Amino acid sequence: MHYFMFNKPRGCVTTRKDELHKTVMDYFPDELRNLLHPVGRLDIDTEGLLLITDDGMFDHRLMLPDYHVEKRYFFYAFGSPDSTDIHKLESGVMLKGQDKLTLPAKFELCERMTVADIEVFLPDSKRERFMKNPCGKIFSGYITLTEGRNHQVKRMLKAVGCTVAYLKRVSIGGVVLDANLKSGEYRPLTDTEYRILYDRTDLPLNSKVSI
Repeated sequence: MHYFMFNKPRGCVTTRKDELHKTVMDYFPDELRNLLHPVGRLDIDTEGLLLITDDGMFDHRLMLPDYHVEKRYFFYAFGSPDSTDIHKLESGVMLKGQDKLTLPAKFELCERMTVADIEVFLPDSKRERFMKNPCGKIFSGYITLTEGRNHQVKRMLKAVGCTVAYLKRVSIGGVVLDANLKSGEYRPLTDTEYRILYDRTDLPLNSKVSI
């Protein structure tokens, strides 16, 4: 079995094949591309930690809602949330078009700044529009979820009047994105990293095969 940590760039889609966009699998050599698949999804404009494997049970366990595997994201967002907004994010918000609150989340407000401070992080397709108001309010933070609804981080922040400008997943189940892994690069999971995920999801320990 194969288990990889991949630092997903913005601009590629999380699927094996796509006729319109570059996919995360295009970063892997031909001999692996047709064997592997991504665990879960990241939006085309979201970057960061993505696990890649050929182990269906590994995928199933990490994505199964019953296990509540934590996924931590760093973000920049437009807006200026107050204590009430933060409490809503932490206790559960109602997403547009749904009838069930999100599960409790962990929220950490890091810094308040302006659009000009994060120009380099703005998506190319929207940079010109965003920079028309360089003094606009921006804040940074971390949010940790234990569920995986479609576009959940963006929709949760939208529910309290904020709009995500940049989003990066930094950890899954206690496994942190390797700081030495450049965007578009990958490496095998270490035995320790696999063990962390095994402890979190009761995966069979003997299924790990180092490569």
